[in-house]
Amino acid sequence: MKPSEFIAVIAPIAAKLRAEGSPIFPSVRIAQAMLETGCTLHSWNNLVGFKVGSGQPNGFWKGRSVSTKTWEVYDGVRHDGVTAFWRAYDTVEDCFRDQDLLFVWSRYDRVRAAKSPQAQTAMLLACGYATDPRYADKLNSLIAGNGLEQYDRLEDEWNMPMKLAEWQWDMLYEVLGKAYNEDRLAWEWMQKIVDRTMTATELVFINTVLDGRIDRKIEV
Repeated sequence: MKPSEFIAVIAPIAAKLRAEGSPIFPSVRIAQAMLETGCTLHSWNNLVGFKVGSGQPNGFWKGRSVSTKTWEVYDGVRHDGVTAFWRAYDTVEDCFRDQDLLFVWSRYDRVRAAKSPQAQTAMLLACGYATDPRYADKLNSLIAGNGLEQYDRLEDEWNMPMKLAEWQWDMLYEVLGKAYNEDRLAWEWMQKIVDRTMTATELVFINTVLDGRIDRKIEV
């Protein structure tokens, strides 16, 4: 697969997850997937080199795995032919969401706190995500060479009023109006539709909570 084709598949997922609160910059996530797979969409959907380790199955990883040969660097020496067991996923998005669970660990505090893609790649290496001493440099090269930081700016679009046609606003009002009439949604949310100020991030939040069938009203 050409890098441009690979990026076209991964970028929307990376941007979506970032908008939903993922700590990983889309540019870093895309570069990591490119580096770990060589721009190949494996059938097991693990694009980030996430090993089985001692983790337990969760909502995103069902416990399936595959094994391949890889290489690692220990004490500055490269070792080839190392057998590794990788987590296998139903979808690419499940892979990324499972990785985000990993980054909740205190070991990756500096990864989450990074304020730029370059700082984040440096912290991935510093926190021990990979053994390759050139890991951060390789990621940075992919980010720069493919203009991946443009996808970081999509996050801003998610937090700006949506650009919808009038009929789309009307449909949104009708659909969410049902939740309002059932006293599951505060009027302030409906007012955002009337004023055309609702953002994509807010809509994702509302849908997520409504899909969860909570028993209390969603306040602004």
